Amino acid sequence: MSSKTFTIAIDGPAAAGKGTLSRRIAEQYGFHHLDTGLTYRATAKALLDAGLPFDDEAVAEKIAREVELAGLDRDILSKHEIGEAASKIAVMPAVRRALVEAQRRFATKAPGTVLDGRDIGTVVCPDAPVKLYVTATPEVRARRRYDEILGKGATADFDVIFEDVKRRDERDMGRADSPLKPADDAHLLDTSEMSIEAAFQAAQSIIDAVLSRNA
Repeated sequence: MSSKTFTIAIDGPAAAGKGTLSRRIAEQYGFHHLDTGLTYRATAKALLDAGLPFDDEAVAEKIAREVELAGLDRDILSKHEIGEAASKIAVMPAVRRALVEAQRRFATKAPGTVLDGRDIGTVVCPDAPVKLYVTATPEVRARRRYDEILGKGATADFDVIFEDVKRRDERDMGRADSPLKPADDAHLLDTSEMSIEAAFQAAQSIIDAVLSRNA
Protein backbone atom coordinates (compact mmCIF):
# COMPACT_ATOMS: atom_id res chain seq x y z
CA MET A 1 0.00 0.00 0.00
CA SER A 2 1.32 3.45 -0.87
CA SER A 3 2.36 5.63 2.05
CA LYS A 4 0.17 8.35 0.53
CA THR A 5 -3.06 6.37 0.83
CA PHE A 6 -5.13 5.11 3.74
CA THR A 7 -7.77 2.48 3.10
CA ILE A 8 -10.80 1.73 5.24
CA ALA A 9 -12.47 -1.61 4.44
CA ILE A 10 -16.10 -1.99 5.49
CA ASP A 11 -17.99 -5.27 5.11
CA GLY A 12 -21.34 -6.60 6.20
CA PRO A 13 -24.66 -8.05 5.05
CA ALA A 14 -27.40 -6.16 3.22
CA ALA A 15 -29.16 -3.30 5.07
CA ALA A 16 -26.79 -3.39 8.04
CA GLY A 17 -26.03 0.31 7.57
CA LYS A 18 -22.55 -0.02 6.07
CA GLY A 19 -23.35 2.13 3.02
CA THR A 20 -24.61 5.08 5.06
CA LEU A 21 -21.72 4.69 7.48
CA SER A 22 -19.16 4.44 4.67
CA ARG A 23 -20.36 7.61 2.97
CA ARG A 24 -20.32 9.47 6.30
CA ILE A 25 -16.76 8.31 7.04
CA ALA A 26 -15.54 9.25 3.56
CA GLU A 27 -17.05 12.72 3.94
CA GLN A 28 -15.55 13.17 7.40
CA TYR A 29 -12.00 12.34 6.30
CA GLY A 30 -12.11 13.67 2.75
CA PHE A 31 -11.57 10.18 1.32
CA HIS A 32 -12.85 8.65 -1.92
CA HIS A 33 -15.77 6.23 -1.47
CA LEU A 34 -16.73 3.14 -3.45
CA ASP A 35 -19.78 0.96 -2.87
CA THR A 36 -18.35 -2.19 -4.48
CA GLY A 37 -21.81 -3.75 -4.73
CA LEU A 38 -22.62 -1.14 -7.36
CA THR A 39 -19.82 -2.50 -9.58
CA TYR A 40 -21.66 -5.83 -9.78
CA ARG A 41 -24.96 -4.03 -10.36
CA ALA A 42 -23.41 -1.91 -13.12
CA THR A 43 -22.16 -5.06 -14.82
CA ALA A 44 -25.60 -6.64 -14.53
CA LYS A 45 -27.31 -3.52 -15.90
CA ALA A 46 -24.97 -3.47 -18.90
CA LEU A 47 -25.84 -7.10 -19.62
CA LEU A 48 -29.56 -6.36 -19.26
CA ASP A 49 -29.36 -3.28 -21.50
CA ALA A 50 -27.53 -5.22 -24.20
CA GLY A 51 -29.87 -8.21 -23.97
CA LEU A 52 -26.96 -10.50 -23.19
CA PRO A 53 -27.29 -13.84 -21.35
CA PHE A 54 -26.53 -14.22 -17.65
CA ASP A 55 -25.09 -17.73 -17.91
CA ASP A 56 -22.05 -16.88 -20.09
CA GLU A 57 -19.15 -16.16 -17.74
CA ALA A 58 -16.81 -15.00 -20.51
CA VAL A 59 -19.31 -12.41 -21.73
CA ALA A 60 -20.00 -11.22 -18.18
CA GLU A 61 -16.27 -10.90 -17.50
CA LYS A 62 -15.78 -8.79 -20.63
CA ILE A 63 -18.56 -6.44 -19.53
CA ALA A 64 -17.16 -6.30 -15.98
CA ARG A 65 -13.78 -5.11 -17.29
CA GLU A 66 -15.49 -2.21 -19.08
CA VAL A 67 -17.35 -0.85 -16.03
CA GLU A 68 -16.47 2.76 -15.20
CA LEU A 69 -16.23 3.16 -11.42
CA ALA A 70 -16.54 6.94 -11.66
CA GLY A 71 -20.05 6.93 -13.10
CA LEU A 72 -22.00 4.58 -10.83
CA ASP A 73 -25.52 5.95 -10.24
CA ARG A 74 -26.90 4.58 -6.96
CA ASP A 75 -30.51 5.55 -7.72
CA ILE A 76 -30.58 3.74 -11.06
CA LEU A 77 -28.57 0.72 -9.91
CA SER A 78 -30.62 0.17 -6.74
CA LYS A 79 -33.60 -1.19 -8.68
CA HIS A 80 -34.70 -4.64 -7.55
CA GLU A 81 -34.39 -6.36 -10.93
CA ILE A 82 -30.80 -5.14 -11.27
CA GLY A 83 -30.00 -6.48 -7.82
CA GLU A 84 -31.43 -9.88 -8.71
CA ALA A 85 -29.40 -9.95 -11.92
CA ALA A 86 -26.25 -8.86 -10.06
CA SER A 87 -26.59 -11.76 -7.62
CA LYS A 88 -26.37 -14.19 -10.53
CA ILE A 89 -23.12 -12.85 -11.94
CA ALA A 90 -21.56 -12.13 -8.53
CA VAL A 91 -20.96 -15.86 -8.04
CA MET A 92 -18.84 -16.08 -11.23
CA PRO A 93 -15.10 -16.24 -10.33
CA ALA A 94 -14.00 -14.49 -13.55
CA VAL A 95 -16.38 -11.58 -12.93
CA ARG A 96 -15.22 -11.29 -9.32
CA ARG A 97 -11.56 -11.27 -10.39
CA ALA A 98 -12.19 -8.52 -12.94
CA LEU A 99 -14.08 -6.30 -10.51
CA VAL A 100 -11.68 -6.96 -7.62
CA GLU A 101 -8.82 -5.74 -9.82
CA ALA A 102 -10.75 -2.51 -10.51
CA GLN A 103 -11.62 -2.10 -6.83
CA ARG A 104 -7.97 -2.52 -5.82
CA ARG A 105 -6.94 0.16 -8.28
CA PHE A 106 -9.56 2.45 -6.76
CA ALA A 107 -8.14 1.75 -3.28
CA THR A 108 -4.80 3.37 -4.25
CA LYS A 109 -6.34 6.85 -4.62
CA ALA A 110 -4.83 9.53 -2.40
CA PRO A 111 -5.29 10.71 0.27
CA GLY A 112 -7.43 7.72 1.21
CA THR A 113 -10.37 5.52 0.33
CA VAL A 114 -13.39 3.90 1.94
CA LEU A 115 -14.61 0.73 0.23
CA ASP A 116 -17.71 -1.10 1.38
CA GLY A 117 -18.99 -4.47 0.30
CA ARG A 118 -18.86 -8.10 1.31
CA ASP A 119 -15.24 -9.15 0.75
CA ILE A 120 -13.22 -5.94 1.17
CA GLY A 121 -11.32 -6.82 4.33
CA THR A 122 -10.87 -10.47 3.39
CA VAL A 123 -10.14 -10.32 -0.37
CA VAL A 124 -10.04 -6.87 -1.97
CA CYS A 125 -7.96 -4.99 0.62
CA PRO A 126 -6.66 -7.53 3.15
CA ASP A 127 -3.87 -5.12 4.18
CA ALA A 128 -6.22 -2.20 4.92
CA PRO A 129 -5.17 -0.56 8.22
CA VAL A 130 -8.81 -0.27 9.33
CA LYS A 131 -11.39 -3.02 8.81
CA LEU A 132 -14.96 -2.77 10.04
CA TYR A 133 -17.63 -5.45 9.92
CA VAL A 134 -21.08 -3.85 10.22
CA THR A 135 -23.97 -6.15 11.00
CA ALA A 136 -27.46 -6.32 12.53
CA THR A 137 -30.07 -9.03 13.02
CA PRO A 138 -32.01 -10.13 9.92
CA GLU A 139 -35.24 -8.80 11.47
CA VAL A 140 -33.77 -5.34 12.02
CA ARG A 141 -32.28 -5.21 8.54
CA ALA A 142 -35.56 -6.29 6.94
CA ARG A 143 -37.42 -3.63 8.93
CA ARG A 144 -34.99 -0.95 7.73
CA ARG A 145 -35.39 -2.00 4.12
CA TYR A 146 -39.20 -2.09 4.56
CA ASP A 147 -39.27 1.40 6.11
CA GLU A 148 -36.97 2.72 3.39
CA ILE A 149 -39.31 1.51 0.65
CA LEU A 150 -42.39 2.96 2.39
CA GLY A 151 -40.50 6.21 2.88
CA LYS A 152 -40.14 6.50 -0.88
CA GLY A 153 -43.90 6.20 -1.29
CA ALA A 154 -43.82 2.62 -2.57
CA THR A 155 -45.56 -0.44 -1.14
CA ALA A 156 -43.82 -3.44 0.38
CA ASP A 157 -44.50 -6.72 2.16
CA PHE A 158 -42.34 -7.12 5.28
CA ASP A 159 -42.45 -10.93 5.21
CA VAL A 160 -41.24 -11.00 1.59
CA ILE A 161 -38.38 -8.62 2.42
CA PHE A 162 -37.46 -10.65 5.51
CA GLU A 163 -37.24 -13.85 3.47
CA ASP A 164 -35.21 -12.01 0.81
CA VAL A 165 -32.73 -10.79 3.43
CA LYS A 166 -32.28 -14.30 4.81
CA ARG A 167 -31.90 -15.72 1.29
CA ARG A 168 -29.24 -13.13 0.40
CA ASP A 169 -27.35 -13.86 3.63
CA GLU A 170 -27.34 -17.56 2.84
CA ARG A 171 -26.12 -16.91 -0.70
CA ASP A 172 -23.45 -14.39 0.34
CA MET A 173 -22.11 -16.41 3.26
CA GLY A 174 -22.34 -19.77 1.53
CA ARG A 175 -20.69 -19.06 -1.81
CA ALA A 176 -17.41 -20.82 -2.52
CA ASP A 177 -15.64 -17.73 -3.89
CA SER A 178 -15.10 -14.85 -1.43
CA PRO A 179 -17.88 -15.67 1.07
CA LEU A 180 -19.14 -12.90 3.35
CA LYS A 181 -17.37 -13.14 6.71
CA PRO A 182 -15.50 -10.78 9.04
CA ALA A 183 -11.75 -10.48 8.52
CA ASP A 184 -9.84 -11.88 11.48
CA ASP A 185 -8.71 -8.39 12.46
CA ALA A 186 -11.98 -6.57 11.73
CA HIS A 187 -13.74 -4.46 14.35
CA LEU A 188 -17.33 -5.63 14.79
CA LEU A 189 -20.11 -3.01 14.83
CA ASP A 190 -23.55 -4.46 15.58
CA THR A 191 -26.05 -1.76 14.65
CA SER A 192 -29.16 -3.70 15.70
CA GLU A 193 -29.77 -1.28 18.58
CA MET A 194 -27.38 1.45 17.50
CA SER A 195 -28.18 4.71 15.68
CA ILE A 196 -26.12 5.68 12.64
CA GLU A 197 -24.63 8.48 14.73
CA ALA A 198 -23.53 6.06 17.46
CA ALA A 199 -22.08 3.71 14.83
CA PHE A 200 -20.23 6.63 13.24
CA GLN A 201 -18.77 7.73 16.58
CA ALA A 202 -17.60 4.18 17.29
CA ALA A 203 -16.03 3.90 13.83
CA GLN A 204 -14.40 7.32 14.12
CA SER A 205 -12.74 6.33 17.41
CA ILE A 206 -11.25 3.24 15.76
CA ILE A 207 -10.08 5.14 12.67
CA ASP A 208 -8.60 8.05 14.63
CA ALA A 209 -6.60 5.67 16.83
CA VAL A 210 -5.04 3.99 13.78
CA LEU A 211 -4.40 7.30 12.00
CA SER A 212 -2.61 8.66 15.06
CA ARG A 213 -0.41 5.55 15.24
CA ASN A 214 0.43 5.90 11.54
CA ALA A 215 1.15 9.63 11.74
